[in-house]
Amino acid sequence: MTGTTTKHVVVGTAGHIDHGKTSLVKALTGIDTDRLPEEKARGITIDLGFAFLEEVGGLTIEIVDVPGHERFVKNMLAGVGGIDLAMLVIAADEGVMPQTREHLAICSLLHIRAGLIALTKADLVEPDWLELVREDVAGAVRATFLEGAPILPVSAKTGHGLDDLRSALRGLAESVPSRGTDQLPRLPIDRVFTVKGFGTVVTGTLTAGALAVDDRVEVYPRSTEAKIRGMQAHGHAVASAQAGQRTAVNLQGLERAAIARGDVVGLPGTLVPTLLVDATLELLKDAPRAIRSRTRVRFHVGTSEIMARALLLDRPELAPGETAFARFRLEAPLVARPGDRFVVRSYSPVVTIGGGTLLDVDPPRLKRKAPALVAHLTLLQTGSPEAVLEEHVRHVGAAGVRLATLAGRVPFGPERLRGLLDALRPTGRVVAVDRDWFIHPDSFARLRTLVVDALAAFHRANPLKPGMSREELRGRAGGADERVFAFLLSSLVAGGTVKTERDKVRLASHEVRLAPEQQRVVDRLEEDFLRAEAAPPSAEEALGRAGLGGDEEHELFQVLVQAGKLVRVKESLFFHTRALDAIQTKLVALLRERKEIGPADIKDLLGISRKYAIPLLEFFDQRRVTARVGERRILRAG
Repeated sequence: MTGTTTKHVVVGTAGHIDHGKTSLVKALTGIDTDRLPEEKARGITIDLGFAFLEEVGGLTIEIVDVPGHERFVKNMLAGVGGIDLAMLVIAADEGVMPQTREHLAICSLLHIRAGLIALTKADLVEPDWLELVREDVAGAVRATFLEGAPILPVSAKTGHGLDDLRSALRGLAESVPSRGTDQLPRLPIDRVFTVKGFGTVVTGTLTAGALAVDDRVEVYPRSTEAKIRGMQAHGHAVASAQAGQRTAVNLQGLERAAIARGDVVGLPGTLVPTLLVDATLELLKDAPRAIRSRTRVRFHVGTSEIMARALLLDRPELAPGETAFARFRLEAPLVARPGDRFVVRSYSPVVTIGGGTLLDVDPPRLKRKAPALVAHLTLLQTGSPEAVLEEHVRHVGAAGVRLATLAGRVPFGPERLRGLLDALRPTGRVVAVDRDWFIHPDSFARLRTLVVDALAAFHRANPLKPGMSREELRGRAGGADERVFAFLLSSLVAGGTVKTERDKVRLASHEVRLAPEQQRVVDRLEEDFLRAEAAPPSAEEALGRAGLGGDEEHELFQVLVQAGKLVRVKESLFFHTRALDAIQTKLVALLRERKEIGPADIKDLLGISRKYAIPLLEFFDQRRVTARVGERRILRAG
């Protein structure tokens, strides 16, 4: 590791009350993590405390000192979300206690992979007793992630064993894989306070990504945005923070009352607040009882505690030691990502009973008992990254999904996500509507069928209409997203299935076919307008002369309008297109001769009344043949 490389590893203390966690951390780091007056008065840690060790080579070991008292396990859970290593603290004069076991279970449920055991207060016991306690502890951690981990006697009072402990921590920390940089930034908030002259400050462990001063951020799930005014790490101002780092963030423009522990700081529009999550649920072997579906539980993820109902998907109840798929209906919005670990505690009495892994933070609304939901979750749990991504795209349906939205729903960072999408596109497993919008081919095929079937039905019901309006067709296709619909139409046109003319869409195979009698009526209507030249009849008059009732909406009159042979000049006033061309030729010739004309001139030119003259002048203004100057018209240049 070079001198310029920085690595932050988070170590969480765990253990029973009064076993010396805070004293040990102070002896190791020189930092007193008891910060509240009531903590100092009572000699116990109520809330989270933080300290750090700076090692050579750019390694910083962040230490979260969590409370050990049973009543404060909730606060302890708020601190363990971003932990890499556990330091289980057991007093040599007391040995393993109830909270020791619960904290160990919580660390196991959160899939903390490694750690060590510190036997504190070693100065208070004889060597023989110390050896007995060591054997007892080794038995207690058997079959857990701490089996075979170092068990180190220490004394915060005399300093005995501290060097060995620090050396062991350093060795473990160096073996922890560096956190990937390809992740959306997330800072679960564990403390919120106000600093005079600065405003609102939040703290937490940056679990993923990086944040920097002047970044625009969003506080989830509150949908409030702010700017990072300043940041601190270890009491010093910093320009940025990276994954694994304990960070204090000064948020500009937000009141203290607008934020609480459990909220998450991230980039705007990247995370998904949800009231429903699907997950694996593992019940501890020593859980007091089985849990039935719809049991109310305390759901802990990140720094949040939310009440929820656990809905079992494939069985009526879950026995201790068993694992199953579950859906959690949350009583407040949760902000998390697939792959996050969580802990479940019973509603009453409040004890840790299990935990698991989030699989879907925006689950499909499949019926809970449906086999399809279990199949969906099995794929998310065991499938390849490509299969998991395809499954997420499949379940957004015909709307498709924006890349930024998808990023908050999958367990991959933005760069990996883009790479996976690029790999899936050539094989047809996802369809790219554009660079930032994707749809599953099954959804696209269903949408295509809807559109083609809707056009076919329209043509059957309206054989004399050349096509269907674009917006009506989009409505028949379930109100498909505009960009998905536009992409679909383009592909249908390119494939020769449909044709578009202005705002009308038709099947390429569709042609307006008139019966002989209908054709005679249409020909007569057209003749009427051609003969009338600059003084055409109304639609009602023309239809009446053809022996029909009705107005301009009559389907045979519309045949001429849709074919472009009749042009609407004003409201219910139509001219034949050839008549308009002839009128324009005469008008241009007159203007070249006179330079400007008025309504009376066009009346004389064409032998028509004001009823036709004014609409015609306005029509040629709109067509940019003429330009109006006062009550006169001139020939428009160019």
